[in-house]
Amino acid sequence: MDSVRLVAEAPEGRLDRFLALRLPHLSREFLQKLIRGGRVRVDGVPQAKPSRPLKAGSVVEVEVPAPIPMELLPEDLPVPVLFEDDDLAVVDKPAGMSVHPGAGITTGTLVNALLHRMRDLSGIGGVERPGIVHRLDKETSGLIVIAKNDAAHQALSEQFATRRVRKIYFAIAHGIAKQDFTADMPVGRDARHRKRMTVTPAGRVAVTDFIVEHNWPPHACLLQCRPLTGRTHQIRVHLAAQGHPIVGDKTYGGAVRRKAVEALRDFPRHALHAGEIRFRHPGSGKELRFASPLPKDMEGLMAALDALSPALV
Repeated sequence: MDSVRLVAEAPEGRLDRFLALRLPHLSREFLQKLIRGGRVRVDGVPQAKPSRPLKAGSVVEVEVPAPIPMELLPEDLPVPVLFEDDDLAVVDKPAGMSVHPGAGITTGTLVNALLHRMRDLSGIGGVERPGIVHRLDKETSGLIVIAKNDAAHQALSEQFATRRVRKIYFAIAHGIAKQDFTADMPVGRDARHRKRMTVTPAGRVAVTDFIVEHNWPPHACLLQCRPLTGRTHQIRVHLAAQGHPIVGDKTYGGAVRRKAVEALRDFPRHALHAGEIRFRHPGSGKELRFASPLPKDMEGLMAALDALSPALV
């Protein structure tokens, strides 16, 4: 059993929402189960209502059950490890690989690869998510930080929750972006399509800075994407709302994709890559920076676009 101690720095709303923000590696549903099961205390008193409001200065203690013995099988899968020590690892996830098991998927995930490669992984994320501090979509390639013990996991999660982790993504998007721009649009669950996110006034604050790297007129552009918040599908939703859906995005760019030239229309996944991450080491406090080059499929797409239209900086 692991215990996590948090302090509300200001008046907060619902208890479960506060925990979801501070412990993003745990699902809100899982946190609600912990609350109803008496595993969450506020100022020493067990709570049973996820909707309980928090006052400034309230101390919240969460008991996270120890993971049960793993039934997931280690698999020798090709996942580059850029860095590893006793506290954490940084890996370069290939496109097409799910981060963790779910919805009937028990093999071929990053977790399966980690179980083969690493002896110790943190258990805070639960049985199916050992070591997983944050996630990438299955089709998104690039850098992920892995926690190898619970203390490191908690410290890294705190950095993500307080926006001290700096991430840079690269996206190839439809259309031409004439200048750098910022999308400051709240993102929430789509009421009609629950697996989709959307820009909505009822959503949570979401901000992304976009820097134009190249244009291939009139077809596409290469954008550097710097999310200042970490909402689900944030970059994809923001670009679609700005009229620049990511190439290959079947969820948010279907209509534009069908009208695009063949090179863009046939790209098999959304062209998004987590190319850089910066954070503080949970033990030493030293700032760490890691970078991953664009994968071969995105480089190939850029070459095809060069053939169609010379790149403009």
